[in-house]
Amino acid sequence: MKPTIRHNEDEQTFYATLDGYEGELAYSRPSATVIDFSHTFVDENLRGRGVADAMAVEALAYARAQGLRIKTSCAFMQAYVDRHTDYQDLQA
Repeated sequence: MKPTIRHNEDEQTFYATLDGYEGELAYSRPSATVIDFSHTFVDENLRGRGVADAMAVEALAYARAQGLRIKTSCAFMQAYVDRHTDYQDLQA
């Protein structure tokens, strides 16, 4: 089963929900053209189930659709982008 991902722009966070548990991928907007993914958290009951990856895919798709350059202050997001070269063109 895949998590439900929702984006709350006011809170600058992507949320993933699955089986009553939640994960989050927070970001900031240091400029009008840059998004900085700053923190990823996945409830221990969801770890190892691809929830963080699902949030990363959604967040990076959002950045691409909005024409944003990305920064990855979050170690998970940096590792994800390093592993998936199709996102490296977005790096600021």
